[in-house]
Amino acid sequence: MTDLFNFDTRVDRYAVMGNPVAHSKSPRIHALFAGQTGQKIEYTAIQVDPGGFEQALGNFQASGGKGLNITVPFKEEAWAYVDKRTARAELAGAVNTIKFEKGYVLGDNTDGVGLVSDLTENHRIDLQYKNILLMGAGGAARGVIAPLLQQRPAKLIIANRTVDKAVALAEIFKDYGSIEGCGYDDLDTSFDIIINATAASLAGDLVPIPPLCIAADSFCYDMMYGGTATVFMRWAKDCGALQYSDGLGMLVGQAAESFYLWRGVRPDIKSVIEQLRKELQA
Repeated sequence: MTDLFNFDTRVDRYAVMGNPVAHSKSPRIHALFAGQTGQKIEYTAIQVDPGGFEQALGNFQASGGKGLNITVPFKEEAWAYVDKRTARAELAGAVNTIKFEKGYVLGDNTDGVGLVSDLTENHRIDLQYKNILLMGAGGAARGVIAPLLQQRPAKLIIANRTVDKAVALAEIFKDYGSIEGCGYDDLDTSFDIIINATAASLAGDLVPIPPLCIAADSFCYDMMYGGTATVFMRWAKDCGALQYSDGLGMLVGQAAESFYLWRGVRPDIKSVIEQLRKELQA
């Protein structure tokens, strides 16, 4: 006789992979998304040693994992690993979201969507016709360039310690809008929007941009986040900026886009940002 109460209680498994990853708020974010939308999932953080990314990813897939978020420093490795890429991942040259489909591995990049939605919807910043400075030329920067240019800014300047990397990155995206690459020492004007796409704040360091880049009405945005203002945010305030923010909203926004790719359901972002902010400040 069939047991009518013998339901399948297996839960779909997801994770974030990176190094370091212990600090990640992604497990908490996806737990809040799941509770909000009634989805039954398990989401964990997996520390991956340098050189061990492909094996870790293969092991997770073989054990029945459904999808992954990828963070520093493996986004470009993930791009090379996947079988198929969305158009935005292809353009970004970096993958932060993986979905294991039947017969192939799909890679996506939700960073740009997360950043633009945080700036335009949560902070009410109109990016059109603005002069934007993007600091850094790594995977985090590359993933947001096309979405930023799609907002039709007047100009997007990429500044980086290694000037050649910034110039090369600008060359890749030159057909998508007005964009230039340079070194920090080459900056000689103020910007409407300044975005820190480096990981300097994690180490308590400052990116060496001249204070003249910041005006009173500049909006300064750090992709990093914490319980208190980041080093970059404090520096921007000291330089006279009246508006500044960390990247918590971007983190939640990109996570929501990943969640939608995996589950087909869009969670409410603002309530999760508010909850996380309270927890970070507690």
